[in-house]
Amino acid sequence: MATRAVKVQPPLITSARFGNSLSTDQRAKRYIISMTIRVACFLSAVVAPLPWNVVLFVAAALLPGIAVLLGNARDNRPEPTASPFEEVERPALTTGEVVKGEVITDEQED
Repeated sequence: MATRAVKVQPPLITSARFGNSLSTDQRAKRYIISMTIRVACFLSAVVAPLPWNVVLFVAAALLPGIAVLLGNARDNRPEPTASPFEEVERPALTTGEVVKGEVITDEQED
């Protein structure tokens, strides 16, 4: 049986980036969660006693900046680099033998 050498490069799925739509959805979700925590801090600060309400008001004041940073954080991984080709021996798909035949269509069957 004849064999031929084929250059094979395995896919680099583990180092691939997220798709743009998935990345945008994740960033929007992080922003909404951060702003929800901000609202919770502000509402808690209204009813909390004196030392805690100052901490919660400061947290509520700082969280918008943090939310924007998290909302704008993108996947900055570099593009995956190609690994070197490996020589792999595979069997040939054909033996080189030709089989003669004819095609019968519906019109010829009558």
